[in-house]
Order: sequence, then structure tokens, then C-alpha cells
Amino acid sequence: MVQSENSSGLPTEDQDLEAAAQESRDESDVESRLLDNGKTYDKEKEAGNNLNGDESTPKKGKSKKKKQKSEQERLITAEINRLLEESPLEKNVTCGFWIFKGKFYQRFANQTAYVLLYGIVGCIFSMTYAYFNGTITTIEKRFKIPSKNTGIISVGNDISQTLVSAVLAYYAGKGHRPRWIGFGLLTIVCFCVLTTTPHFLYGPGEDALALTSEFGGLPDENATMEAIEEQRTKTLCRLNGGGAECEVGEGNFAPQLLLFVAQFISGIGGSLYYTLGVSYMDDNTKKSKTPALLSLSYFLRMLGPAIGYALASFCLRLYIAPQMHPVINNKDPRWLGAWWLGWLVMGGLLSFSGVFLSMFPKELPRAVARRKVEENRRREKERLSLKNKEKETLTAELDQKTPTEAKASFQDMLKTFRRLITNKTYMCNTLSSIFYLVGYTPYWIFTPKYIEVQYRQSAATSSMVTGTVALAFSAVGVLLSGFIISRYKPRARYMAAWNVIVGFLTVAGILAYAFIGCPGNESSVIVNIHDSSLTGNATTCNSACSCDYVRYSPVCGENNMTYISACHAGCKRLHVNSEGKKVFYDCSCIPSDETTNTTSQFKRLTSDDLYSDNINLDTSMATPIEALANGQAMPGACPVNCWTQFVAFLAVMCCLKFVGASGRASNFLVSVRCVPEKDKTAAMGFGMTLCSMLAFIPSPIFFGWVFDRVCLVWGKTCTNKGNCWLYDPLSMRYTLNFTAAVFIAIGAIFDLGVWYYAKDLKIFDEDVKEVEMKIVQHEEEANNEKNTEI
Repeated sequence: MVQSENSSGLPTEDQDLEAAAQESRDESDVESRLLDNGKTYDKEKEAGNNLNGDESTPKKGKSKKKKQKSEQERLITAEINRLLEESPLEKNVTCGFWIFKGKFYQRFANQTAYVLLYGIVGCIFSMTYAYFNGTITTIEKRFKIPSKNTGIISVGNDISQTLVSAVLAYYAGKGHRPRWIGFGLLTIVCFCVLTTTPHFLYGPGEDALALTSEFGGLPDENATMEAIEEQRTKTLCRLNGGGAECEVGEGNFAPQLLLFVAQFISGIGGSLYYTLGVSYMDDNTKKSKTPALLSLSYFLRMLGPAIGYALASFCLRLYIAPQMHPVINNKDPRWLGAWWLGWLVMGGLLSFSGVFLSMFPKELPRAVARRKVEENRRREKERLSLKNKEKETLTAELDQKTPTEAKASFQDMLKTFRRLITNKTYMCNTLSSIFYLVGYTPYWIFTPKYIEVQYRQSAATSSMVTGTVALAFSAVGVLLSGFIISRYKPRARYMAAWNVIVGFLTVAGILAYAFIGCPGNESSVIVNIHDSSLTGNATTCNSACSCDYVRYSPVCGENNMTYISACHAGCKRLHVNSEGKKVFYDCSCIPSDETTNTTSQFKRLTSDDLYSDNINLDTSMATPIEALANGQAMPGACPVNCWTQFVAFLAVMCCLKFVGASGRASNFLVSVRCVPEKDKTAAMGFGMTLCSMLAFIPSPIFFGWVFDRVCLVWGKTCTNKGNCWLYDPLSMRYTLNFTAAVFIAIGAIFDLGVWYYAKDLKIFDEDVKEVEMKIVQHEEEANNEKNTEI
């Protein structure tokens, strides 16, 4: 919209702002004269007070400065409100598109609505990753996908972020960022649709359909128990063959390709959401409010994984074909849950919320008004300090000082990346983040497994600890740090110093992990695998049992030692009493001497109990009376009291979660303030590219290799070795934690570099204003001295 100009050559709107600024300047001149007249008296009074030991004057000075600052802020707020009311609605601040525009939509063009919607979208987005992890075993079972292929599928998003994050962030950062975020969310909706597509292309599968009444399945209450018993008996020692068979073949390759493409597309949307969304928030909010708003959005995103796992649990309770009637229940090992259903729910929520997020204007109206007011005030200050220059010449110079944003081009993109690479503060901060991410990788991925292996806690307990307790401490740390930074506005060097402290505290906590072990757990497992390549033709207690393909299903012998499975313990028979309790007996690898029976809760079978045993696995096996001469075992690992060590581990973990989360807001603020304003979005995209390339992709592979090095027992497949069944707890604890501590210590050293180079970095608007006010005051004092001399 073209504005009319007055005789002075300034737009009408600027003239109004100049008049308001002139009135404010006149008031400040009156105040300065009063202060100048009372300067001599104040100096004499201050000297007298200092002689008498009175320190009230400095306190009064501080309170006076606070009053002046609050009064100045009040005047700026009033000026912004007036400008919002009088200025016409321009295109770049208009909320909505097409027919979805107007006063109703415009009222949502504010920072509060954006932060809440951005956090809710982030919550749904993070749900997708948790839901994928919660349903991956069902997907593997349905489409016969090996675990190694699942690992390749899961890094598809990291590969795409490595390839496109930097370029997309540069070009999209110079455009309409909310629209680009909406496009990114559209790709995430495509990710949800593509992930569920294999179900609609290939259906539930013949095996699942055969277990429904519509396809001839007969309801049988004993069918589930028979399937469970059949699976269980395969873990027993079979002297004449017939043991567990190897897993053969892989499923169709097409569903695996679809899943990989879906993950690849999600990386594009994720890079747009994270880089553009946070930079838009920072550019359109007051700098002092950014930490609190950023922490609130982090908190909302943290809720996503917990909700995602809950949704996965609910969907997997439904049959894979919900419209049909299965003849089995969800305890049956053949059960397949409705893994595809949650993707439709999350895709619908993302498409709905993504439309609203893309309706935000290119710039929020209040942010534009604040920038105009601050720019006008800056020009007024420069006019005051340069009174001897002609007004028209000064106006032309000020217009030349106004930065003009360069158009997006390949050459400018290369220049931008060159500026980022040569920015020492930025590169130190980015390298620090990379080493932190590498060091934290095993705890993000393997914490439940680590707790199960080290402290013998159930999978449910492990998931509950990592998903609820740790989440609560992280949430408190994020929220508290954000509000503290917004309240006290620490300088950049203080925040960088806190990041260094966080790094070394994390190293200390991880080293503490290495010494919190459970001695009883580390010495209670017997690994007795018969390997003919090592033992030759030597006969062992289980060499004739055909245990090569028996899955890891530990049993506790009466000697209070844990065996890999009933087959590896040489157990040939299974007894189930009327109460459903199971006892393996006739175990050739377990000594039967009652003096070795140190398990107080173990009750040996007697000849009377064996009459109810209806399982007759092999006629060549020993008679029941002879079977009692060998050892016995119960399902499950032998109980080991690791509760004290587990509580200690949990306490350290909660402290680390809290301390680590408290550094997220300060780390972000340093990373976006150490680069020019025009390079902020590109810096976030470039940083994401480096983190994906150097941390997210290689670190799971590296720590997977570390875990493989401490494996005691490997499973077998028909063509190769399978997954690791049993890890060495002691070696795992030392190797994993010491390795992670080294990476995080390197990251803390780079944080020291950030602390060194951030000494002149300005974080908040107040920091910049104080510098400008000092310059203006210095120039005014110089002018006053010249006038006095004249």
C-alpha cells in the first residue's frame, strides 16, 4: 500500500512516530536538566554518606534505573499498541489464506497461539517415532522383516536430513516460513499414510485370517494353551531330534521398501519443522520471552513419546483385522495387533493441525510493530548524536544503513555456509552438540535393555522408568531453566559456563553408572553352549539335545544358577501342576544333590507329583523314577536382589535428566545469537545436517558394534547368526559407560571454547539497548563538555 508523503519527505506514519518520539525526547530533556542541576548536590551528599558509611545512594540509583527502564518499556508498549491500531493490515501480517481470512483468524496471530500450536504439533510428531518403536516387532512378524533390515529402515529419516536440511533451511528461511512448515507437516502426513500402506496392499496375511471365524477358524478355548505349550516344549532337550527349527526366509521386499521411503520422507518434514519453527518463534517474540516459550514447546514435545507408546499399546490389543472375529486372544503367540490403525489417527491429527499452523502470517503483527518502534527510536538517537549534519543527508544515510535482505541464490547460500564454518562460536557449539548426541545415543536407545541386563528388572518396569520417571525430571528441568533465564536474563558467558558445568556433571554421572553394578547378577549365569567347532566330538551334558536354534528362555536350576534355556540345562521333561506352576526335570546339566539346593523357594518334584504329568516326549528317555535322579529347574532367571543398585542407578539417572534438560534452552540461545540474524535459519539447518551425518547415523552403528563385543550368547538362524541372547553385564557396564563418557567429555571441552568466544555475545534486547544507551550517553556528555568550554 502506497503512503502519502509530507513536505519533509517522510511518510505520514513515520511523521506520527517522530512526533511521539519528539514528545518523549522533550520529557527526557527536562529530566536530564533536573538531574544536571542537582548533580553537584548529589555528589556532595554521596560523599557525605560514604564518610558516614551509608550505602543507600547506590541502592537508590539501582532502583531509579529500574524505574526508568520500566517506564521506557511502558512507553514502548503503548507506542506498539497505538501502531497496531492505526496501521493498515498488510499482506505479510495477515493470518489465513484463501477464504479463511478475516478478523476471526487475525486474533490468533500472536505468539501464545503459535507456541501452543507448535508444541502440540511437535507432540504429535514425536508420537510417530514412539509408535513406530512400539509396533515394530508386530510389523517384523507380519511381513517377516529381519532385525538388520529394520535398523536400515529406521535411519531413513536421518539420511534425508543429512541430504536436504541445510539447503531447505536456507531457501525456506527466506520465504513464508509457516507455509513451509505446513508443507513439511504434509510430508509427515505422507509418511504416516505410506507406513500404513503395506497393510492395505497386502492385507492382514493368510496366517492371521486363518485364525478368524470368518475364514473357518474354530473357536477352541484350549487352542491358545496348546499353541503356548507347543512353543514351550520346543525349548526342551530332544535326544532324537525334533527340537526347535531355524527361522527361514525373509518376507516380501516391497513392504520394506515402502517403510524405508516413508521414513526418508519424514526426515524432510522433520527438518523443516525443527529449523523453521524455532527460528520463527525467536524472530517473532521478545528476546527475553524466548527461553520460557521455547521451554514450553520442548515440554509439549516431551509428552509425545509417552502418548505414542500408550497409543501403540491400545492398537495392538485390537486384532489386525478389527472387523473380523479372531478365535484366539491377545495372549496367544500367534496374535497380530492392529499396528496400522495408529498411523491413521496420527496422520489425521497432523493434517488438521498442520493446516492451522500454515495459516500464521509471514511475520506476527506485534513483532513487526515492535521492530518499527525500535528502528524509529534508533534513528532518533542517531539524529541526536549527529546534530551538525543536515537532516536530509542524515535521512539518506539512515536509509542506507537499513539492512536489505539478499535474494536466495546458490552463490549466496555458499557464502552463508562459509560464514557459518568460519564462525568459531557456532562451530564449537555445533561440534559440542555432535559429541553430546553421540555420547547420549546408547542411553536413548538401549536404556530399557541396559536396566534389564544390569539390574534384572522386568521390561514393564524398565519402560515405566524411562518413559515416566525420567520424563518428569526432564520436563521440570526444561521448564525451570526456561523461566529462570527469562526472569534473570543472564549474559551469554554465564549460560555458556552453565553448559560446561552440565557437560562435566554428565560425565561424572555416567562414570557413576559404571560403578553401580549388581555382583550377584554377574556371577549367576552359566553359559554352556555346545559348539562342535571348539569341542570337537567331546560329549557334554547337552551335546545331544539339539539346542542350536532354541531361543533364549532362561530357567533357574535348583543350584540357584541361571541357564540359557531348559534345553541348555539338559531338561527333558516338563511338569505342570493343577495351579499352573511349571517345573522342568530330568536336567542332566543341573546337579541333583540336595546340598546344592540353595534356592529356598524351590520345591523338588516327588514321585507322587509325576503321576499327573501327561507329557511324554520320547519313549527312549528315562523312566519317571530315574528322571528324579537328575536336577530340576523353574522357568525364569534365578532371583537376584539388585533393588538397591537399581534405586541408586535411578537416582543418578533422574539427576542427569534434570541437569541435562536445564541446559537445552541456554544452548539454543547461544547457538542462534552467535550468528547474524539473516543466517539464523540456515545455521539451524546446517547444524542439523552435521548432527545427522556425524551423530544420528553413525552412532547407533558404532554402539551396536560395542554391544556386539560384549555378547556372550548369540542366537542362530538358518544362514547366519541372529540376535544376541545374553550380554556380559560387567563388560557392558564398563565399556558402554566409559566410551560414552569420553564422547561427552570432548563435547564439554568444545563448550569451553563456546564460553571463551561468547564473551561479547548479546542474548537479549536489553543487552543491545544498554550498549546503545551507553554510546548515546557518552556522545551527549562529550557534547555537553564542548558547550561548557565554549
